[in-house]
This record gives sequence, structure tokens and C-alpha cells, in this order.
Amino acid sequence: MDSAREACDAPTPAGPRDLLDASTDAAAIVSAAGLVVGWTRGAQALLGRPASEVVGRSAAELMAMDRDPARVAAVAARCRDGMGWSGTVSLRHRDGHPVDVDLRVSASFRIGDDECFLLSGRRRSEEWAVGKSVLDGFLTRSPVGMAVLDLELRYVWLNDTLERFGGVPREQRLGRRLSDLLPGLQAVTIEGLMAKVLESGVPVTDYEYLGWSWADPHRRHAYSTSFFPLVGDDGSVTGVCYMVQDVTERWHARRLLSLVNEAGTRVGTTLDVMRTAQELADFAVSGFADFVIVDLLEPVLSTEGHGTWLTDAGPAPARPVMRRAGMCSVREGCPEAVARIGDRVDFLPPPHDANLLIDGEPILLPVLDPSDDLWTTEQPERSASIREFGLHSLISVPMRARDTVLGLATFVRSLNPVPFGSDDVLVARELVARAALCVDNARRYTREHTAAVTLQRSLLPHALAGGTALELASTYLPADPTDGVGGDWFDVIPLSGARVGLVVGDVVGHGIAAAATMGRLRTAVQTLADMEMPPDELLAHLDDLVLRLSAERTGAEQADDTAADTAAQQGATAFLGATCLYAVYDPVTRRCVMARAGHPPPVVVAPDGRVSFPEPPAGPPLGLGGMAFEATEIELAENSLIGLFTDGLVEGADRDIEQGMTRLGEVLARSDSDLETLCTSAVRQLVPVPRPDDVALLLARTHALGADRVVSWEVPVDPAAVADVRARATRQVEAWGLGDLAMTSELIVSELVTNAVRYAAPPIRLRMLLDSRLTCEVSDASSTAPRLRHARITDEGGRGLFLVAQLAHRWGARYTADGKIIWAEQELP
Repeated sequence: MDSAREACDAPTPAGPRDLLDASTDAAAIVSAAGLVVGWTRGAQALLGRPASEVVGRSAAELMAMDRDPARVAAVAARCRDGMGWSGTVSLRHRDGHPVDVDLRVSASFRIGDDECFLLSGRRRSEEWAVGKSVLDGFLTRSPVGMAVLDLELRYVWLNDTLERFGGVPREQRLGRRLSDLLPGLQAVTIEGLMAKVLESGVPVTDYEYLGWSWADPHRRHAYSTSFFPLVGDDGSVTGVCYMVQDVTERWHARRLLSLVNEAGTRVGTTLDVMRTAQELADFAVSGFADFVIVDLLEPVLSTEGHGTWLTDAGPAPARPVMRRAGMCSVREGCPEAVARIGDRVDFLPPPHDANLLIDGEPILLPVLDPSDDLWTTEQPERSASIREFGLHSLISVPMRARDTVLGLATFVRSLNPVPFGSDDVLVARELVARAALCVDNARRYTREHTAAVTLQRSLLPHALAGGTALELASTYLPADPTDGVGGDWFDVIPLSGARVGLVVGDVVGHGIAAAATMGRLRTAVQTLADMEMPPDELLAHLDDLVLRLSAERTGAEQADDTAADTAAQQGATAFLGATCLYAVYDPVTRRCVMARAGHPPPVVVAPDGRVSFPEPPAGPPLGLGGMAFEATEIELAENSLIGLFTDGLVEGADRDIEQGMTRLGEVLARSDSDLETLCTSAVRQLVPVPRPDDVALLLARTHALGADRVVSWEVPVDPAAVADVRARATRQVEAWGLGDLAMTSELIVSELVTNAVRYAAPPIRLRMLLDSRLTCEVSDASSTAPRLRHARITDEGGRGLFLVAQLAHRWGARYTADGKIIWAEQELP
């Protein structure tokens, strides 16, 4: 007994009291005889009775209600069966007032030989008082609107908040349905949800909708509503209760955030300045504003893109010159506008400060007053438009990006009765900031693309000279601005002996860098071709050049590398690659020698219309190094058509390169139009728009040099033979009707033949060709190249080649499989 009393008198832990926490409940131990054998401090606090007054005495003395022996016996029997009991009893406090207690009795247990019961309880009246107060405040003064409806969906009860939300007095609501009171508030849908809740008994939570309220008829509100059934004591559904919150601000913020996010996908889809401005106007109309205009400074719209203001450039002009770049309205045709797309405008919102564009903040005019002097005197047309179309609220936001002033975007409301607010200014600022970045990107890209196209076209040949050997036509189309200009090029190079070099190439990459590289490669090809290199050797030297250029680029990138991960940057390969096809056509033999470096083969259309694609060994693309190139020689019938092209002409997303080449051959074979028309129409038929890559097509129709325009003589290795050969050459020049060149030709032939007889190895041959120029060629079996010398006054010789160089238009030497050829050309009078 003493140990039980000590356990009951143990101190209770301090701390806040939880309604579900029994650790601070009053507790006592009562024997089967009804005597109190244990008493806790919680019990002492509850009834004000110390343990000394209670322990050992009858528990019945603590009751403040009539004794009920039968009930006590039933409770004791239940607890002896191993089950507890709980209920409400009234106990008597020490000072005499009753205390209502929620009492729990445990299953019986034994202490020694005595059967005992553990009783615990807590005050009931205090908890009910607090709950009632909270319930009263929740129902009547809660910020959440609440209502109870019967099975016919008629109002039975509602709190003050709901009455305020709807703007309909309580006495008008009670006994009536929602659809009778607020027909514009999606009443049919809401009543359908409540009917579903009554039928299924399943609550519906957080249903959001937009609607109008009599309390604020000029603005739409967003509401979040939950519905749940009311169940009676017998489990039947007696009605439905709903709770509603005004979430307009949350809904508005979420909508604006969604608007800004969506702008990232719909504004700036192209690299076109005007299109980007129009996309901003189209996007903002109806969802944010009723009328939107975008005005950009004139330099922004120029193809060069220069001259845009910088934010630190000082004060702006009083009336900046802008042009209307985009506009959109909820009214068809934008009747509110006083200027059309492309027109010059000088609109600035009040107070008309031009520095707004450079460093100003957005202008918010919640209420437009067309009678304001700033409108009526300075902008009467706009003042009249404001009156006519009811424009009542305005936001103007300067467009700036990367410290560059671009223009001004203006948002206006007319049909939407809600004026712009501070939150709308934040949204407008964000929309314009994103659009401004896209406009600046488009402006910069347009400038770079224009520069690249200009550079590309300036580096391509402006006139093609094929002499009498070839009839030529060409077409070059830069890639679509989205992809950027590439490095495609072609060239026609007059060579000695009436031959013509044809070249086409494609540099990897796009932009100014690709165009500049193309220019360097084209210059290199011209230089190597002037050195009379055969096609395979020319490509080998060009490959070495590309390797050196790649090494230079890699070194420059490593020198300029300031990133944290330097090692990774240095590990990257700055590969500079290109493809090329080089062919040399000889009109005397009608033979064409060609070699290619990773480039598509040429197309050949015979005079009878047969199409072929002679394929010299492909060879690796330029810039790989370590691999050889091979040349192939073919014979072309007179009036054959040979076409050199880049892969942009024959390759596309809808076809592979082989299909494109087949299509090209068909187009070239069935046309009998002139070469220029054929070249243009072939590109137009084969190339889709837009073009993802540059397109270059070079067409050449071959001609043979007639036998009457070519003569040759064997030259004996005898100085005395020079006079005879010189006389023959003079007579041939006169026979061609070129008497004016007879003396010059005689001197050139004399010097070249004399040098060959004196220093070269037989056989020696003189050949004369009449093409667009008069050419003298002396061939021999020696591989020793002649050297131009500047003889001193006292020297007796050494002036032969110097004399030839002075008399001829140009001269040079080329090597053959059997030796070399020294040649000199004269311009025809």
C-alpha cells in the first residue's frame, strides 16, 4: 500500500497540456471495497483535496451526484472482465462546488491481496468552454465564407464573411438557391457539385472558379471552394456545407507568373527584329492588355545594326526617331493606332521625357485623361483615339538590353475595365526585358549575318572568265539567317595553254569566321593554281595550309582562355575543316583532270543528254593530314555540261545526297535553256526555303579549240634551227591575222627556243595556240626550271627571260610527266 501511495504521489512532468495527453490527468487507485488507496497530485489539483484527507476513506464521499449502486456494480463487473470503462461523472470539490469530469476506469488488477481499479480523469467544463468560443469565432467571424444548405440546396445558414463576399444580404439568401441569387457565378456548375456530394457523400475540395460579385461588380474574382456532406446521428445525409475563400490575388499572381513563363516560348522564336517585336505585341494582347505597340529606334531596324544608343551615351534627343515595329489590338485592324507598321513615330508618354529611353523607369498611368493639355496640345490625334476607343490605362516600358537602348513598348487597356496596377508594371517590365534581349540578339545576329554575307560575296568571283574553252554560269545563295552564312565558294582560274581551272569548296561552320576562312582558302587555291600544280598536288598543299590554320586557331584559343577549367579547354580540338574539288579542263585535248578532298563528285551531262557522275577517289576532307589525294582524267565531248556544286544543293532533311544528285542530273539533262537560266532554275527547283546551308553551283559548257587554232613544230637540237622555227611562227601569226603581234611573237619564240636548244634536253617542241590570248609554248625533257635574271651592263647574256617578261602579258613554267613547258601569253589587239 505504501509503495502504491508513493507511486501515485510521484511528481507530474511540467509542460503544455495537450487534449490527447493523459500524463497530467488526475488519477487515483480505488479498492474493490470502494476505499481510496492511492491519490496523485493531479487529483489533488483537480478537487483541492490532499492525499491525507482522501486515502483510506470511501470514494463515494467524493461524488456530487446521487449514488447508483447498480451502475457501480456494472462498471466493476466490466473491469473485472478485462475491459475498461469511460464516462462522465460529477465530483465534489473541497470547497463544495461540483466538477464535471471525463472519467476512465481501468481493468482490475491486484495490489497484494486486494483487488484494485485505476481511475483517471480530466476537467470537462473548461475544455467545452474553450471549444465553444473557438467554434463561435470560426463560424461567425472567420475569414472563410461558410454556408449550410439543405437537401434541396436552399440556404439554411451562412456566416458574415460569405454574406460580404456575395454582396447579397443574409435574409435574401435564406430559403433560396444559389442559382436564384447569383446566376453569373457558375451557379449551375457549383450546384451540380453540391448535388454530387449529397449523392455520393464524398467531399470536393479546392475547386477554383472565376466569377462576379454584387459586392464588386466591376472586377472578376477568383474563389476556392470546398464542399462536404453533413451527417446526422443516424448516419443519414442531412445537408451540405461549403467553405469559400477569395483567392483573387493568388490567382492573379499565378496567372501573371504563367504569362511571363509562356512569353519565354512564344517571344523570340526567330532571329528577326521586326518579327520579334510583333511577337511581343501578339502575345500581350487580350491576356494582359487590349492594345500593344512596340516602337524601335531606327538604327535597330537597319541591316547593319549600328548606331544604337548606349545607356551611358548622355541625354537623348528631345524627339527620338523610332519606327513602328509591331502592334496588336483586340479590335481587328488596330483602329486605335495613329501609325502603321514601318511608319516613323516619336511617341513618348507623359511627361514626354526622352531620357526615359536611356535610364527611365516604366511609366504607369492608371487613368488616362485625354483632356490633359499634354495630350490635347502636343498629340491631338492620340487624344482623339483615347476618347473614341475608351483607352483608360497605360504602361510604357523602355526596351533596353546589354546597356543598349532599343525602343519603347506600350500596353493599353480599353475593353478590360480593370486599370493597370503596380503588379502589372512588374509583369510588363519582365515581358519587355525578355523581348528586348531577343530583339538585341536578332539585331546583333542580323548585323553579323549581313557582314558575313557581304564578306562572302566580296570574296567570291564577280566575273567568270573561261575564255573560248568554257561557257560559264554560277549561282550562290547564303544560308537562311537562322543558320548563318556558311563557307561555300567557287572559282574559275585561267591557266596557261588555254586551260581553265574549276574549283568548288565548302568550309565547315557558319558565320564570319567561315567566310574569312573561305577567302583564305580561295586565295591559296589561286596561288597554287598559278604555280601550275596538278590537282592532286594542289589539294595536298591546301591540306597542309588548313592544318596550319587549325594549329593557329588552337593556339589563339588557348592563349585567350581565361575560364576556370583551362585544362578542359586546352584538351578541345579547334578543328578547321573543309572540302574541295579542283578540276582542270584542256580545250585542246578535251580532257579534264580532277581531284577531290571529301567533296561530292561533279555532274556531267553529255551532248546527247546522258548524265554521269565521274568519281575520282574521294580523298579525306582538308585538315586531317597524313593521307594522299589522287587525280582522275576524263574526256569530255564538245558541248558537254559539267557542274560543280556544294552539298547544300543536293542534301536536305527530306532526301539524302544520292537522291539529290540524281535529281540534279535530271534537272540539268532536260533543260535546253541558256546556261544562266539553267543554273538559276536548277537551284530554285532543288533548294527548299529556308535553306539550312549555303548553296553554290558552277556550270560550265565545254568547247574544243579547233585544229586551225593550234600548231606545233619539232625543234632540232641545233642553234641553226632557231631561225627556221622563228620564221614559221611569224608566218603563222600573220596567217591568223595578228600582224601587229608578229614582231613581238618572233622575239618571244626566238628567246624561248634558243634557251631550250642551249640548256634543255630533247625532244623540244614549239606549240602556238590562239584562244582569248596568243600563247607560245616550248616543251623539253628537262626538269630544270628557268630563272629570271637581271643582267649587269657588262654582261653579254642573261637577258632572254627578262625580255620575254617585258614583251608578254604573262609567262611561266609548268611541269609535265616528261619534263616541263615554258610559256608566254600575249594580249590580242
